[in-house]
Amino acid sequence: MDNMQPGTGATPLQEHAPAVKVQSAAVDGGFPIAEVKRLLRLAGPIIFSCLLMNLVNVVSIMVVGHLGELPLAGVSLASSFAQVTGYIVLTGMAMALDTLCGQAFGAGQHGLLGAYKQRAMVVLALACVPIVALWANAPRILVLLGQDHAIAAVAGEYARWLIPSLAAYVPLLCHVRFLQTQSLVLPVLASSGAAVLCHVPVCWAMVYKTGMGTKGAALSNAISYCVNVALLTVYVRLSNSCKSTWTGFSAREAFKGLRQFAMLAMPSAMMICLEWWAFEVLVILSGLLPNPQLETSVMSICLNTAAMLYMIPLGLCYSISTIVSNELGAGKPQQAKLAVRVVMYTAISEGLVIALTLFLLRHVWGYMYSDKLEVVSYTARITPVLSIAFFMGGLHSSLTGVLTGCGKQKIGAGLNLGAFYLLGIPVAVLLAFVFHLNGMGLWLGIVCGSFVKLVVLLCIAWCIDWESEAFKAKDMVCISSLAEA
Repeated sequence: MDNMQPGTGATPLQEHAPAVKVQSAAVDGGFPIAEVKRLLRLAGPIIFSCLLMNLVNVVSIMVVGHLGELPLAGVSLASSFAQVTGYIVLTGMAMALDTLCGQAFGAGQHGLLGAYKQRAMVVLALACVPIVALWANAPRILVLLGQDHAIAAVAGEYARWLIPSLAAYVPLLCHVRFLQTQSLVLPVLASSGAAVLCHVPVCWAMVYKTGMGTKGAALSNAISYCVNVALLTVYVRLSNSCKSTWTGFSAREAFKGLRQFAMLAMPSAMMICLEWWAFEVLVILSGLLPNPQLETSVMSICLNTAAMLYMIPLGLCYSISTIVSNELGAGKPQQAKLAVRVVMYTAISEGLVIALTLFLLRHVWGYMYSDKLEVVSYTARITPVLSIAFFMGGLHSSLTGVLTGCGKQKIGAGLNLGAFYLLGIPVAVLLAFVFHLNGMGLWLGIVCGSFVKLVVLLCIAWCIDWESEAFKAKDMVCISSLAEA
């Protein structure tokens, strides 16, 4: 309080920061078609690049599936284990770049983006140490969790051979976030497509031609990630678009301010992981229900469907995060506010279309995964609840991107903890095991958590003081610029 200027309420950094221009006319006018186009130009390539990056793991599982039932079960279990304990954690931590790089780029401090990217690589590399320890001990951990010994052995071997993929996955994540915060999304899409095209023959050759089996499938993931990051690295170094944001590696920049970056990366990771882990809890709970084989099969179908459809709101999440952070960094709070309004309209529209489509296809969707009438019928009964869950999930995913763009990841992490673990999962247990609604009860519990999360996020978005957020973004960029000087 002692540093406040009398009568102004401004900090010294705010005094020297560029003026924040209030552009109320942009909000008061007609429907912002230009903003919609801007959002979709970002979201479209991001959605497809996310799908392509996920296809690397899917292709590996499909190729291994032809080796037999045991390898398929083991690799599927290992992939889920690696996703929950490693890849999702790193992805969440890398989202700190959405805030830092996005605001710095909007403020015109392009040199900071390269420094942030290097620090992200160092912090994420350090985070890989406990992940490697977990994957190296995967067989014992999976057995302790009650998994079949034979399946756990295959899964553990696959998880160990996935460890080399982390060496490429960390820089890949950092390059993707670095480019997306500059709205350079087409190179990410192109490199992801090339990596998938390379992955199919490489995985087949590693599994069958070399005789490595499941180990070859795991190594092929590392090779494909290397191809992807190599293409992006070449683009960053040669493209004129990145000349001002990347000037080469600097040990001085890479190892400075690691604690500050980690302070934002950790809540970013928890914000993503707490929601993802809640759905993994559903899988575990489904195995405790009567007729666990049916319940687990249908739960797997629902989660696979949700994961595939989630790429659309995820693309909107990343896009609005980029736009909001750029506009706040540029001192345009009303443009950021307008972008939030646009993404909500877009999320509601696409959510209604996909939820309605899923509902209309409920009697045939189960046949995509199974030809057993019992499974198809049960899937049809749960699909309406899944449609509601997807609609609300799409809305709060977009609003999560708003929190990321503002640097409010701690709020997102706390909200996920409360919505899913203090409300959603307890209600799911109550409905499934006490009221005997089984799998339907599990999903209804998650819907309750999602509803509360959505309501709270809407209140937060409504109450955001955009001028204040723009000043905070300017302060953060100014502090970082002074530290680099």
